Amino acid sequence: MTVYVATKNAGKLREFEALFAGASFALATFDAYEDPVEGDLSYADNAALKARALHAQLRTAGMAGNVLADDSGLEVFALGGRPGVLTAYYSGPDLSWSERRRALLAELADCRDVVNRRARFVCTLHYIDAAGRELTAMGTVDGAIAPEERGELGFSFDPIFFYPPAGRTFAELTAVEKNRVSHRASAVAALLDVLERGGAGP
Repeated sequence: MTVYVATKNAGKLREFEALFAGASFALATFDAYEDPVEGDLSYADNAALKARALHAQLRTAGMAGNVLADDSGLEVFALGGRPGVLTAYYSGPDLSWSERRRALLAELADCRDVVNRRARFVCTLHYIDAAGRELTAMGTVDGAIAPEERGELGFSFDPIFFYPPAGRTFAELTAVEKNRVSHRASAVAALLDVLERGGAGP
């Protein structure tokens, strides 16, 4: 059985493939997937929006499939929880991730207090099976914004997200290390738990 992931982000798909490696289904993307316009209310709303869009697009293409979507974000204490649900558009919709990281570091340039540099990643997953039954799961991971970029791995804000238990940024962790502790790992574990207990599933 295949579960289609509502993403065009190759890095995110690789993470999901690793996180779901022991599941009873395979992950794939739908080449014709078109992102809906996201809102600014909640991760759950945006994840549901993307999952429902992909579910409808598959049906239009004559494919009845299971789908999975996520909405993730970075919340910074000193910024009152920003960028939050608008993480993917922080400082402008057309910026690269490296430009967004530089912008965030610049915004926090005068913030030296460790407490105020606290941050967390949040991930909400929305799953819809072929029959239309829906499930939601959420995960978080706490850390802080590093003073500069460190590491070459990961994507998005990983190079400036410092994870205290490891003493490194997410971009300095191997994929295996990151997938043990990340917000996506936590959300995936919660979703798999629901599926194993008899929730909607393939």
